[in-house]
This record gives sequence, C-alpha cells and structure tokens, in this order.
Amino acid sequence: MLTSQELQHLSDFAKEIRKKTLYTIGNLGVGHIGGALSIAELLALLYAKVMRIDPSNPGWKDRDLLVLSKGHAGPALYATLALKGYFPLSELDTLNQGGTNLPSHCDRTKTVGIDMTTGSLGQGLSAACGLAYANRIDKKDAYVYAVIGDGESQEGQNWEAAMFASHYKLSHLIAFTDNNKMQIDGLTDDIMSLGDLELKWKSFGWYTQRVDGHNLEAMETAIEQAKNQKNLPSMIILDTIKGKGASFCENKVTNHNMNFDLQIANQAIAELG
Repeated sequence: MLTSQELQHLSDFAKEIRKKTLYTIGNLGVGHIGGALSIAELLALLYAKVMRIDPSNPGWKDRDLLVLSKGHAGPALYATLALKGYFPLSELDTLNQGGTNLPSHCDRTKTVGIDMTTGSLGQGLSAACGLAYANRIDKKDAYVYAVIGDGESQEGQNWEAAMFASHYKLSHLIAFTDNNKMQIDGLTDDIMSLGDLELKWKSFGWYTQRVDGHNLEAMETAIEQAKNQKNLPSMIILDTIKGKGASFCENKVTNHNMNFDLQIANQAIAELG
C-alpha cells in the first residue's frame, strides 16, 4: 500500500514524465504522443517504486528488467530514464535526430537504461519470456516487466509467448496491456476486436487482473498480488486514455503519431500545472 507521501511523489513524477514527453516530441515536431502519455503513471510507479534498479550502475546484473514492447512509446521511457538520472535531461533534445542515442523506438544498443530493442510489434513479450527464463536458469530473483499495446495484441506472436510463459510457469514475468482502445488506424474494436481480453489471458494460464491504468494505488496493489503468484505469469490489463493529460490530443484517434510544435507542447505543459 502506498503512503500519502509516496502517492504524491509518484503523481508528481508521472506529471513530469508527461511534461518531458510533450516537450521532447514537440521539440522534434512529430511523434507517437498518444501511447506515450497513456503509460506515464505506469512508468512512474515502476521506476520510482517497484523496480530494483540502480541508475548509477545501469548494467547491474541483478536488476529488474523492462521490455517496452510498444516501442513507439519510447519518448515516455526516455523521459523517465532521464528524470531518474540515467543520462542528462539535455539529451531529450536529440530525439530521433542524426547521431542521437534516442531513436523514436527503443534500442538497447544506443540508449543507457533500455533493456530490450523494441518497436516491431508483437515481439516484446517473447523477448520478456526469454529474459525471465534466462533469469531462472541463472537463479536470479529479478522480475521482468513487459508493456504491450492493445492494438499490438492483434499480433499472433503474443499468444505464442503467452503459451510459453504459462507452460514454463514464469512467475517472475509481469506484463501489462495498455488498453487505451485505439491504434494507428482507428478504434481497436473496429480494426480487430480483442473480445474479452481478460478472459483470453486467463484461458492462456495467466494470473490476470484489470485495473485503472491511471490509478497508482490500484496498479501497485495489482503488482503486489502478481508477485504472490508462485507458478503463474501475470497480466495486468490497464484501462487507460490515449493522450491522457493533454487536451489537444487526449482520447483522439489521430494522436497515435501526430505533428505538433513547441508552442502547442508548452500550452499542454502549462495545463498540467
């Protein structure tokens, strides 16, 4: 359970992640803003409370790992890492520019703190399974966290990974679905409905929960419950709002990858307070 002080700190951290993400993409002029803003609370919770990490030693072999399978949300993760001290905040100005260490999609060979190269949708959960299985072989107690998109869940490879994780009882794998109900071409239900997503994951042998993805206390409780599972991988479905916190793009299908400048970004930052 989060204390009132922890809740305030995490809320403030999520707000800063949103601000830095808006600035970074606005400075570039184009980017995947919607799905980046929808996971701000999750990233704040993981990096400021849940995960065992050491920004001063990013390669620490016993650290927890994060696979952001929806790699187009990389700018939000970059903002998180910079705010935690993995690299200078000034590097955010170089997003997706020539010679940058911050490509639009996550690349572990370029960016300090990135645990897996992602962006080819549907592959991240498989990578997370491999990392969790390797940790078991190496007798590590570390957790592997994975974040996938709801549109991404239409990719068949996710379900192969789901079978693998349940078969091998990867209890130190905790995955999240960013269920913001939109994807690049429209509403997820219109493109290819996922049906009862909670029931699907349960039927694949995962311990499954569904919570408000902007409620820090609910997510923290769900993660603690997931950690109590001894023989099951866990899926936490997060009901989120795409573009959360920025009125110019909140809950709009067009926010998947959109053009906007620093003036618009700064207006949105001011709205956040």
